[in-house]
Amino acid sequence: MFAQIKKLLLISTVIFFSSMCLADNPKVSFETSMGNITLELFAEESPVTVKNFLQYIDEDFYIDTQFHRVISGFMVQGGGFTKQMSKKQNHEPIINESANGLSNKRGTIAMARTQAPDSATSQFFINLVDNLSLNQVGNRAGYTVFGEVTEGMDIVDSMAKTKTGMSSGHRDVPIEPILILSAKRL
Repeated sequence: MFAQIKKLLLISTVIFFSSMCLADNPKVSFETSMGNITLELFAEESPVTVKNFLQYIDEDFYIDTQFHRVISGFMVQGGGFTKQMSKKQNHEPIINESANGLSNKRGTIAMARTQAPDSATSQFFINLVDNLSLNQVGNRAGYTVFGEVTEGMDIVDSMAKTKTGMSSGHRDVPIEPILILSAKRL
C-alpha cells in the first residue's frame, strides 16, 4: 500500500512539474485602429519585463494610447502617449533584461528606454526588420526583447507605411493616429 502511494505521489509530482515546464507563454491581443495584433510573451527569458507589461495590460493602461513613433525600415513604438500626445503616468522603471539571449529580430517586441539601461517603463516597440544593433554587446546593454508578434505582422507593416510628421515636439508621429483600442490577455 505504501509503495502504491509513493508511486502515485511520484507520478503526480512528475505531471505537475512537466505541466509547469510545458505551460504556454502568456499571449496578449491588441485591437488597434488598423487591425488586430497578437503577441506571445517570453516569461521565462524576460520575467521582470513580462510581469511589468502584463501589469499595464491588466490595468487597461494601453487603451487609447497610440503608436506615436513610426519609422519605416526600423520599428513602430507605442505605449506611452494618448491621441493628443499627452504622456501617460506610468510605474517605476524596471531592470534591463537584454542579456536574456533574445535578439531584436523582425516581429519581436522590445522595451523602449532612454540612454539609461534600467529606464524602461510602459513604452514598447515592434521591430520591422532585424535590428541587431539594439542587442546587448559585451557590457553595453541592449533593448530587452520580451515577445514576438504571432498574428498581425501585416498590420504592423501597414503601420510602417503611414505618413508621419512632428507633433508636440516629437518626430515620426503618424499624421492619422494609430490607436490601441483594447489590450487584453488571451
